[in-house]
Parts: sequence; structure tokens; C-alpha cells
Amino acid sequence: MKKLMPLVLAAGMLLGAANGASAIDFKAKGQWLMGFAAGDGQFMSEKRDGNKTSKPDSSDVFDARQRVHLQLEAVASESLSGTVFFEIGDQLWGQDSTGGALGADSGSVVELKRAYIDWTVPNSDLKFRMGIQGITMPNVAGGSAVLDDDAAGIVASCRFNENVGLSAFWVRLFNDNWNASSAADRWTADGGANYHDNVDLFSLMLPLTFDGVKVTPWAMYGMVGANAWDAMDNDMHKGSYPAYTLRPYPLASSGGVRDTGKAYGSVFWAGLPIAVTAFDPLNIELDINYGYVESMGRYEAIKYNTMDVVRGDTKREGWLVKALVEYKLDWGTPGIFGWYSSGDDGNVKNGSERMPTLSGCGNFMSFMGDGNYGWGDGRLYDKNLTYAGTWGVGLRLHDLSFVDDLKHSFRVAYWGGTNSPSMAKYVSTSYGWNNQTPEGPYLTTNDGLVEFNLVNSCQIYENLEANLELGYIINLVDDDTWKRSYRNDSYQKQDAWKAQLILAYKF
Repeated sequence: MKKLMPLVLAAGMLLGAANGASAIDFKAKGQWLMGFAAGDGQFMSEKRDGNKTSKPDSSDVFDARQRVHLQLEAVASESLSGTVFFEIGDQLWGQDSTGGALGADSGSVVELKRAYIDWTVPNSDLKFRMGIQGITMPNVAGGSAVLDDDAAGIVASCRFNENVGLSAFWVRLFNDNWNASSAADRWTADGGANYHDNVDLFSLMLPLTFDGVKVTPWAMYGMVGANAWDAMDNDMHKGSYPAYTLRPYPLASSGGVRDTGKAYGSVFWAGLPIAVTAFDPLNIELDINYGYVESMGRYEAIKYNTMDVVRGDTKREGWLVKALVEYKLDWGTPGIFGWYSSGDDGNVKNGSERMPTLSGCGNFMSFMGDGNYGWGDGRLYDKNLTYAGTWGVGLRLHDLSFVDDLKHSFRVAYWGGTNSPSMAKYVSTSYGWNNQTPEGPYLTTNDGLVEFNLVNSCQIYENLEANLELGYIINLVDDDTWKRSYRNDSYQKQDAWKAQLILAYKF
């Protein structure tokens, strides 16, 4: 019960305010999710290191879990409102640490997802949102590969006319999380704690809307403190993994990073999403992204075939193009999609050529991606959120319906790699193509995967949905490329599969 006290107190404050300020309109909405999943998301069934044999993933095949989202709004007028958004869970059934074991009274289960105010400058069209909020970079065709997550900051937006608008934001991803005693050779002041450990982003977005065409060019600059990397390395939380997706991981996972003498490093992204609906029912989407992270020191990369150590550069720079073409028919919406991202060139000394990201949510597919609910067993979803170092092409049939209140979506895609095969000697199989890294499998130009998704959605009641997702990935990783790159490391590969049922109640 004590774990629910923050939520109870917040609700009490809102209800108490209702008595003292009758002009405030209070609204509540939320979502209950109950998930039951079985599967194996690993691409490796066995790993042998010398004479030692191990199973990369010994987790249970099946688990059950639940999550509750509760959003409360206090609306004073169209020009002023406040929102608080709680998440209760994930709670794994039977797990004590998440409150799902017998008694259900332990574990930290209540989290603050968002808390912000919306207000408009009087007598103007300038709007502000301040606080912890959802930040998503403009995107089409497969979701944002750069940033789609919750963060604290300020967003300003203004609509000049029906065709032109402008948005800008400042968000602070990290600050005051560093303990100087953990790395005495880095930037320090007197005492040293929380010094040069902030990560700040600044962005401009220009939404342009014309008849049948929407274009939103955007650019984002950021500054990363030299001591912020420690905080990011320890922030393996809720799918946000900038320590991995900004630096040249999984290459740098083999050895420690030697930090630079620079106080701050620069990061930069730019994007151009284009949506064309002028030829309705034909829909065309194209999304172009570029990203850059300044070098902030070097790291030790191990050549697994010789065990030599090479000093690699932490610079990371790359690009990504995504596209979707679909045609809406009475019985469903068939479409074709694809993407291509730059990959590593084989030389660790000049950094990584994969596009850096912050917290992407690619959604072309629902096994390696967020294409369905994007929630469930962590071993069985979100296996590639950024498309970094990959290319792919796929077909999909959306919203097939032959019976009232029952819809189906089918997708198939081929995933290839754009990284040089010579990079295999620097990447441990545990952190490479075996789905262990947050970005998904590290694939070379010799590797491939074939993914199948089938999502069935049944509307039981107006507010209750049953969602059954089936997924399978055929593992076409090239054994010659990877096994020849190792001296004492070998493996047995396997396909990946999942079956997941979600009951979703929304109000």
C-alpha cells in the first residue's frame, strides 16, 4: 500500500483543488494492459568459449505481466492546463521486486511518466509546454529513429497561418548524476561531483502544410558533458540507451573508454520527413535523417581473432533513409516499405559510420520494433529501434477485415547489414548479432534476417481489445564471416519466435 501513496496523494490534491476552484475542469483517462507472452528472442542457442559451453539466455519461455497508465488533467481554459501521468508497473506476475508475488505489497511499482503545464501567451498564438513530457522528433515512414521518449524541458510552438508553423525546444536529458570519485582522471572541480555531467538538446522544427503535402524540416544541436557518460552508462531504463546509441557500441563494449580532456562534446541531427497524400487513396512517405557525435576520447577494441588491442575513436556519424508507399482499398491497405542506413567501414580508428541516436522507436515491424503495442516481455520486443547499420525491404497488409470488430495486419521484411564484414573480428557474438545490444543485431553486409509478423485485433467491447501478435525471424547470419573472426569463440545459431496476447482496456 505504501508504494501507492504518491498516486493517492496526487489524486487527493487534485480532488481537493476541485472543491476550492470550481472553474477547473478535471479529466482522467488511462489504460490497463494485461500481457501473456511466450517465445525466445535470442539468435544464439549455445555459445562456446574455449572449453566452456553456456546458454546465452536462460530466461523462462513464458511470462505474464501487467501495467496501468493513469493520466489526470486540470483544465482551466483552452489557454491553460496541467497534466500528470503515472505508470503503475510493469508488474511481472509472481515477481516480488515488481510487486507481483504473493501478497502483492512489495516492489517499486509507481512511476511518474510525465508532469507538465500547457499555456498560451495572452492575445497570441504562442504556446508553451513546460515539464516532463513526451519528446518525438518529426517523422514519417517507420517512426522516429532519433528520439521518441519522455524528457524534461520546454517546448514552444506557434502557427503563423494554415501553411506555416514553427516549434522549438530545450530539453535536459541528464544532469547531476555523476560522482567524481568514480573517475578521478576526468573533468573535476573542487569536490568534483556533478561537474560537466549535463546533456542538453536544442531544436528547431518548421512544419509546412500544403494541399496534399506535409514537410517538416528540423535540426537539433546538443552538448554532452565529459562526465555525463557515466550517468548514461548506468541509465539502462525503459528503452533509453544513449550510452550505447551515441558511442560506437558494440565495438566499445570490449574495452574501457579513455575520456577526453574536452569539457563538452557536440552532437547534431537533422531530418526531413515528407508525406504526400495528394493522390489519395495513395499515400507516400519519405524520411531522411543525419546524425553526428563529436569524438570524446578513444576506446580499446579487441581483435578476437588475434586478441590484439586497437585504439578506436568514439566519433560517430551516419545517415538513414526510410520510405513507405501504400494504397487504401475497401478490404485493407497493402503497402511496401524500406530503409537504408550507413554502416561501419571496417576501420575503428576513424570512429563509427552508423547514425547515432538517443532513444528511437522504429515501427515498420512489431518483433524488432514498436509496430504493435510496443510493450510486453523485454526479451521479445523492440529489438531494433534505430535501423543503424542495417537496410531492409518489406511488404505489409494493414487492417484486413472480414468479420466485424476483427482486424488483421500481416508484414514480412528482409533485414540486411551495411557494416563491413571485417568488423566481425571486433564484435563479440554476445553483443553483436545475438540481439543483446539496445539497437538490435549488429549485421554485416554478409548477414541477413527474414521477419514475419501477424497481428490480430478483436474489439470485444468499445473500450476493451484483445490483441494477439505472432512473430518469427529466420536467422541468416553468415557463419563464415563470424566464426572465422574468432579464436576461442564459437556458437550455435537459432531462429527467434514470439506469441503474445495483450488485453487492453482504455478509458
